[in-house]
Amino acid sequence: MTAVAERSESSTGATRFDRRLIAPMILGSILNPINSSMLAVALVPIGKAFGASPSETVWLVSALYVATAVGQPVVGRFIDRYGPRRLYLLGTALVGIAGALGAFAPGLGVLILSRVLLGFGTSAAYPASMFLLRSESERTGSQSPAGLLAVLSLANQVIAVIGPTLGGVLIGVGGWHLIFTINVPLSLACLVLGRMSLPELAELPESVRARRGGGVDVTGMVLFAGTLVAAMLFLMKPAVAHWYLLVLAGVAGAGFVLRELRAAQPFIDLRVLGGNAALLATYARQVLAFVTVYAFLYGFTQWLEEGRSLSASAAGLVLLPMSASAMAIIAITGRRRQVRGKLITGALLQVAACMCLLLLGPHTGIWLLVALGVLTGMPQGLIGLANQNALYHQADPGRTASSAGLLRTGTYLGALIAAAANAAVFPHAADSAGVHELALLLLAVSALLVIVTLADRSLARVGREAA
Repeated sequence: MTAVAERSESSTGATRFDRRLIAPMILGSILNPINSSMLAVALVPIGKAFGASPSETVWLVSALYVATAVGQPVVGRFIDRYGPRRLYLLGTALVGIAGALGAFAPGLGVLILSRVLLGFGTSAAYPASMFLLRSESERTGSQSPAGLLAVLSLANQVIAVIGPTLGGVLIGVGGWHLIFTINVPLSLACLVLGRMSLPELAELPESVRARRGGGVDVTGMVLFAGTLVAAMLFLMKPAVAHWYLLVLAGVAGAGFVLRELRAAQPFIDLRVLGGNAALLATYARQVLAFVTVYAFLYGFTQWLEEGRSLSASAAGLVLLPMSASAMAIIAITGRRRQVRGKLITGALLQVAACMCLLLLGPHTGIWLLVALGVLTGMPQGLIGLANQNALYHQADPGRTASSAGLLRTGTYLGALIAAAANAAVFPHAADSAGVHELALLLLAVSALLVIVTLADRSLARVGREAA
């Protein structure tokens, strides 16, 4: 029996999620977090190899996230229009190319280019997964795949656990080049699983195909990308001399708004999005939460290696409890559809973790570093999963992939702000004075997250109707 025939048969009789989709969904969705987490322990060795300061190596972080922040909603819109299979395969193939380029990079510039390609390559899998969840939900009649959403979040946390440790081991065995090489076999595995399991456009439920709409708003995509890139370039190095970047961002942003309000098939339907205050609040929470998550991931890790004088391998081991606690929280709360309690608790825990950063010094005991990792991981698991569940309920079903892409854009906007903050507080080296400055900044961001979460009363309704 052919794959098409098997899927057609399942679509008429089965009421369970097609388990063949789980492996490519999970493997594709971890491509970005594994590259993020491995790089956290590689920034210092890469800086030493190329004679670059932390304010220069931070572009390895920023390049990935600028590309992904632009790529996620753009690729998501193409997935909404053309289905997930083609975009998933193209994106994961690009990941392998980027990995090979990074492994043999002769200088920092080429390495940054490989991170840009990697960002675009990893932009397809998560929107494709959210699209498939919606498609399978309609096929099976199950309206709230909380368990599967939890599986995706848990898989990402597992990789976050493995990433720093794996990165430290690879650096110890063969140098930082090996953390890029791992993308080649991962890319090949995604291509094989994707070709075997992902549905063709004709195999999707009729209700999904009917919502695909008309053409693709390329002009809107270009204006969106221009706005985001110009704003992020200024944010990475804010200075009066770079005022023109803010002007470019403002002009492109104004053009984007005018275009989207007038387009028959807009890239981002601002009229619908503007009337969906609950979804806008979810995006805002995502940005605020992940400023702290990524500032901690990269800033704390650099401080461990320079301010606390740990090796890359030891720093990777110290980070294990952070993601392990996030995994535990997701495993415990993942099937609970209600999100408000998770978000409030997560925001308050972030405030507590930021306060603990003020206690760090060059002789801080390992036990306190481990405890801080455990504390920091809990809100990461709670908030990421809760926002993902909230988006599933709040987004327009016809724009599930692009809406999910915008959620990831919020994640990477947070990462970019965090990278800019790390570059500002660590201009020459990641010392204890810098980490204390970072703590004060993150306290303000986390307090704002608490306020935004408490003010959003719509969260009380998410999940209740399906409980």
